[in-house]
Amino acid sequence: MDRKRTNIAVIEPSHIVYEGLMNILLRSGNHFFIYRLNGLDELQALHEKEGIHVAIVNPGMILNRVGAFRKMKSSLHEIIWVGLVYSIFEPELLAVFDSMVSISDEPEKMIRQFNRFSGTVKNRSDRKEQLTDRETDVLILLTKGFYNKEIADKLSISIHTVISHRKNINEKTGIKSLSGLTVYALSKKIVSLDDITF
Repeated sequence: MDRKRTNIAVIEPSHIVYEGLMNILLRSGNHFFIYRLNGLDELQALHEKEGIHVAIVNPGMILNRVGAFRKMKSSLHEIIWVGLVYSIFEPELLAVFDSMVSISDEPEKMIRQFNRFSGTVKNRSDRKEQLTDRETDVLILLTKGFYNKEIADKLSISIHTVISHRKNINEKTGIKSLSGLTVYALSKKIVSLDDITF
């Protein structure tokens, strides 16, 4: 890992949990810069000012705001979203995060995981390449609601090639969710609202 600074926002109400996590991350010797936020609503402004790479969120903070969280995650797709778990939550709630850390994880395990996040941050920033024409075709059909097999048939390519294109699209854009890719396609004017299947 290079010495590029990794900006981490922590959205956690417990002062003790926050201090413990911060202590582990700062003792790791890595170039982590940590911000503590009181809620999700503060993240947008901080991201615009500092460029947040990783957001660590207590899932309880989004318990009744999953829709708003998904919308924020989609608009801030370059951020890696990590759930900080120390209670029992429904799997559907935890599935909205890119990754999880548990309060019971050993410090070394947490540090290894955050080192991987730092590598992902670097990879995401390095992969802002343009989509190829074929990747753009696949993206358009995805936003129209077609499945891999249907896309393969429409483009006269194999399903494995479709999957490969989808992987490339995810890597180049840094976006994994279909809703996030749809927002991306709209923002880049690859598709219009009339083209999208809801």
